[in-house]
Amino acid sequence: MDIITQTKARFSRFLAAFFRKRRARIGIYGPPNAGKTTLANRIVRDWVGETIGVVSEIPHETRRASRKTDIRIMDASGDSITIDIVDTPGVTTKIDYKDFLEYGLEREEAVQRAREATEGVAEAMHWLREDIDGVIYMLDSTEDPFAQVNIMMVGIIESRHLPVLIAANKIDLPDAMPQRIRMAFPQHPVVPISCVGGQSVEDLYTKMVQHFG
Repeated sequence: MDIITQTKARFSRFLAAFFRKRRARIGIYGPPNAGKTTLANRIVRDWVGETIGVVSEIPHETRRASRKTDIRIMDASGDSITIDIVDTPGVTTKIDYKDFLEYGLEREEAVQRAREATEGVAEAMHWLREDIDGVIYMLDSTEDPFAQVNIMMVGIIESRHLPVLIAANKIDLPDAMPQRIRMAFPQHPVVPISCVGGQSVEDLYTKMVQHFG
């Protein structure tokens, strides 16, 4: 390769890096109670000093998508990406008001919650179709990742040709098995983390910069 060809090649790589997309709208998706809002709160708190949503043991606590804009995430090398985080309601194939009764809610409130949760799933899917550049798919590593909703959702995300990063949450729990998630979705990078304890969250930030940048 002569000097002119080498110079052109270097210039082409420089232009590709310069114009590489460094801003993205990232949706956090996954089943109820996987830790989506906990992760969204940690990201926003770590980089902006705020929170984005309320966390509860009751499923479908997040019933409307919440967004926080202009979050600049940086990895250890100093590379960075500016993102908008969208915390979406938990996606499931079935929402039954009776499930909420188990948490002490009265029937009327349980019915209302189920209705709002159903609307929230529809809203989450709308965001996915229209306004998302990449997805963090959140899974509880103590649960079976081969559930129908996960296979369906990852398939839908792939059909949209969106970059996917899978967060295997709750590795601080004794029955966590993040390796099952790697087996279920070997086509996507999987980062085992604990949103509550903070284990390996820095690894997730590094992957976000690499994967969504």
